[in-house]
Amino acid sequence: MGQELSRRDFLKGGSLVATGIAGGAVLSACSGGAADEEKNTAANGDWLPPTWDYECDFLVIGYGGAGLWAALTAVDESDAEVLCLEKAPVRGGGNTSINMGEFCFTEDIEGCVTYIRNFSKGIVPEEIARAYATEASRNLEYALKWGTNSTELEGSQASGFRFTSEYPDLDTAKAMKIARLSDSGNGPDGWIILDKARADLGIEVVFDCHDEELIQNPETREIVGCYTLMGNDSKKYAVKARKGTLLSTGGFEFNEDMHSRYLKVYPARGFYGWPFNEGDGHQMAMKVGAQLRNMTEMVGYISANFPNNPYKYSPMLSVPVPNYLYVNRLGERFMTETFFNPHNGWHRVTRFNDDICDFEEIPVWVIFDKTGIEAGPLGPQAQSDKMNMWLDGLPEECGAWGGWSLDNMAEVEKGWIKTGNTLEELVADMADSAAFIDDKIDVEKLKASIERYNSFCAAGEDTDFGRVPETLQAVNNPPYYAYALYPGLCTTLGGPKKNEFAQVLDGADTVIPRLYCAGSISNFQAHTYGLSGGGNAENMVWGRIAARHACALEPWDAQ
Repeated sequence: MGQELSRRDFLKGGSLVATGIAGGAVLSACSGGAADEEKNTAANGDWLPPTWDYECDFLVIGYGGAGLWAALTAVDESDAEVLCLEKAPVRGGGNTSINMGEFCFTEDIEGCVTYIRNFSKGIVPEEIARAYATEASRNLEYALKWGTNSTELEGSQASGFRFTSEYPDLDTAKAMKIARLSDSGNGPDGWIILDKARADLGIEVVFDCHDEELIQNPETREIVGCYTLMGNDSKKYAVKARKGTLLSTGGFEFNEDMHSRYLKVYPARGFYGWPFNEGDGHQMAMKVGAQLRNMTEMVGYISANFPNNPYKYSPMLSVPVPNYLYVNRLGERFMTETFFNPHNGWHRVTRFNDDICDFEEIPVWVIFDKTGIEAGPLGPQAQSDKMNMWLDGLPEECGAWGGWSLDNMAEVEKGWIKTGNTLEELVADMADSAAFIDDKIDVEKLKASIERYNSFCAAGEDTDFGRVPETLQAVNNPPYYAYALYPGLCTTLGGPKKNEFAQVLDGADTVIPRLYCAGSISNFQAHTYGLSGGGNAENMVWGRIAARHACALEPWDAQ
């Protein structure tokens, strides 16, 4: 992986040291003289910084997949000077650097447009669908261009490599194909190759940047750069973006307030992945008048999370043996436990119950017994790829997983796993106010659910929900255990509305000049998530489109 300049190396006495790397960004410092400060203040009022700490043509805020693809394109195709600001203290990469690395590409442009129209129920504008479908036809080409050993797959991993789209029965669903950034079966290997290409081009990433504020010309509404804080430094650093600024800060997976305001379900505490995705870009965009759209959707299913969890994300848990069942908040079994859809499975838990004035299946409770607790660890070990995100080798500063105990007892003692010698005791523990409280469980309904489930196990057939017969194993060996599952998993979708050039639009659908967005922050999919590999493809497509459009502009300070 390419070497980064540290912030200490990058800044010398409040000014930027030009790297002078051929073909990449040469970031110039301003003199900061009193005469320049007086001139700027007099000419522009108090909205424009009197001096700039950094300058570039194209500013990327958020160095994940979308930011990476935009940066590569800006330098390679326009010879632009690019600077990336990243919230993480080291490494960067976002979900792209820890997911499975799958991306989709278009084989049939018209068919792709039709498929997008079908799964979005017409919500996605025609011009957006067409721009996406056209540019996505080059995704595999670009992945290979930058040295990845990308390989085409028969289908997505989530579908068992059977289907190339989330809704295979819709018309023209086969217009999209699936590939992976690396033939190793994970995303990080592909990310490492692309990150090295970025470093070889001399594109600099400044880490530990946070609390950015976009700088907007009050007359023209142009975005001319941003302020940013760095680490624990209280100074606001001013960054000039002569041509354009890209918001590529990821989703709002780890902002529970935004969950409650925008998602279809709440609470959605089951997210794993990049722990710095807190909706920062959404907040920046709103402050300069951006319109928000399509923020009710997410990519995910259900996953565990706990109070006093030292890791921001949710670990993927599973009982090692099939002696378990799922129940809702009332204690009733409501679905087959063998169903698993990591992209749209959360749709199964959206039922609102007016009797309790809440979502009936949030959380979902996993009920099991001594047989399950003694079968092995419920959660992944440290640095395990079994998180469903590839956290092997992830730095501690970026959320490395500390690991699950081998006998599950540490988690029982923490109260993460609820327990009781009887079902009455178990239900009492599940309602413990020190935990994510759930006091709706009816112990008699839970007893009836377990008794009925056990009868299916004895008969070898689940006549309620059709669970796979081989997995029907009774829950009748006390003590009993339980843990809660919440909607979440991969990422949220949507945010600032964009046009076919990735430009951010305001409430009147008017362009906010020189402001762009790409990636999960503005994923265009609506009504549902329909494109397998659509997250990484979103980064590739709109990152490239944004970079080309911005870099073709004349600098705002050219006069």
